[in-house]
Amino acid sequence: MSVGELIIYLCKLKIKTMRILETKIYTIDEHPNKELCFNYIRDNWHHLNEHSVNEVSQSIKALSEVIGGSYNYSIGQFEDRGEFISFLDYDKEELMKLNAIECPLTGVTWDIDLIEGMQKDDNNKVLNALHNHSRYVYSNEGLLELCFANDYEFNEQGKAISEVEYL
Repeated sequence: MSVGELIIYLCKLKIKTMRILETKIYTIDEHPNKELCFNYIRDNWHHLNEHSVNEVSQSIKALSEVIGGSYNYSIGQFEDRGEFISFLDYDKEELMKLNAIECPLTGVTWDIDLIEGMQKDDNNKVLNALHNHSRYVYSNEGLLELCFANDYEFNEQGKAISEVEYL
């Protein structure tokens, strides 16, 4: 087999050789177009405030243990026509005894909005607070805070880069 035939044969096998890729990596404050980074996060990281949804759920369950009755709910990070919080046949006197500022249910601030809302017959108070918080978390200001706090890095197209990708 001639050298030329060998080269053609190897090309047909599609043997790949090592390559070196160079990628510019930016912190959020260095990136030339922060909006690309923010859009990447909004389009790909849908769980950023899910912990707050879980905390509100825990507050609802804990309130039910204190005031009795039954409850039902459907909540999410953002407004949805099907969202609701419902308590039935509960002890209103026990509810009124609660000092919301003390966060007596779970020790988390969602207790305040839930208790105060229930005491004023406004079950949506905690939902409104949750949605407002979610809007902040996904706002440019909230995402900037997230990126700074976690030292996130991005490529030129705004995609978040993990250490594994360039080690």
